[in-house]
Amino acid sequence: MALCGKVSKENFNNIPDLELNPIRSKIVRAFFDNRNLRKGPSGLADEINFEDFLTIMSYFRPIDTTMDEEQVQLCRKEKLRFLFHMYDSDSDGRITLEEYRNVVEELLSGNPHIEKESARSIADGAMMEAASVCVGRMEPDQVYEGITFDDFLKIWQGIDIETKMHVRFLNMETIALCH
Repeated sequence: MALCGKVSKENFNNIPDLELNPIRSKIVRAFFDNRNLRKGPSGLADEINFEDFLTIMSYFRPIDTTMDEEQVQLCRKEKLRFLFHMYDSDSDGRITLEEYRNVVEELLSGNPHIEKESARSIADGAMMEAASVCVGRMEPDQVYEGITFDDFLKIWQGIDIETKMHVRFLNMETIALCH
């Protein structure tokens, strides 16, 4: 850990579970993204403090059974915004084809059977699918500029992100059972 209770990007290099993750750089970057830290529309922090760390971890909180439907939807939207920011690397409010290609290439980089061109084709096909979901039928001269956050919400509609994007924390009952 860094002095003065701060964490830098380099500190994440010591986390074994992240070491083999193909999108490790995007995950680490997300922890320092000012948008996720709720500190601005763009840019990266050099270090984060404990409060910043808690802000980031709040995106991974599980759905509480006492939440009403509005709170569940807000939690879902926050989780999806975090993911959107991971993909929107230039902070322009849109996931472009190039940005999406980078993500797909990184995700598939550990598979020796998939070449870079194949990864690009997968990304291109997924972006065409996104355009059809978000825009509908496009004219031949129409260009899909990229996925906006509203488009991202449409794409993820019906996918249970609430249970997939969370961290289980020990509660006091679990701790008591361990003793």
